[in-house]
Formats: sequence, C-alpha cells, structure tokens
Amino acid sequence: MDPIPLEDLALLEVLQRIDQCLPLESGDTKIHQRLIDSGLVTIDTDPLQLTSAGIELCKSLQHRVAADAQATKIIERREADEVPAEGNVSGADGASLNGADGHAR
Repeated sequence: MDPIPLEDLALLEVLQRIDQCLPLESGDTKIHQRLIDSGLVTIDTDPLQLTSAGIELCKSLQHRVAADAQATKIIERREADEVPAEGNVSGADGASLNGADGHAR
C-alpha cells in the first residue's frame, strides 16, 4: 500500500481547520479557491463551512491516514517478529548457531 501523498495530508489539514472554524494561514489562499471551485466549502458563509462533499472527503482522508498508521504498525510488528534477537539463533536441532552452546568453558 502506498503512503498517503503529502498533498492529501495538506488538504486534510485545511479541511480540518475549516471544520473547526480556525483561521486559514496566508499560504492557504490557492487551496481555499480550489476548495470553493470544487464545491467542498461554502462561499456564502462566514466563517467558511464544509459542504457535504467536503465532509465526506475529510472523513475519507482521515480514514486513509488511520489505515496507513495501522498498516505501518502491523508491518513493523511482523518485521520485528521475523528477526530473531541476536544471540538466540539456533538450528533445527536446537543447537546454537552463534558458536555458544550455553555451557561455560
């Protein structure tokens, strides 16, 4: 699974700020106009509000971020389980493959 693009993360941040009635940053003017043109925010309210489409997109992006985080945790756990701890490597018969047989010499 490909990670969520940075553009989508930036879009999610702006949508969340609009939803929480937080002021937009000065660099958000281009994305603000794109949101209006796409029908994701209302143009006749102050402060801006998300339209139904904007709400759905925001939810979708939030789910994607959560799913990516969960997938990353699963992958990390699997990788950790596959790599045996150093010093605990043994062969099929239980004999150590690290040169130590567990007996003091």
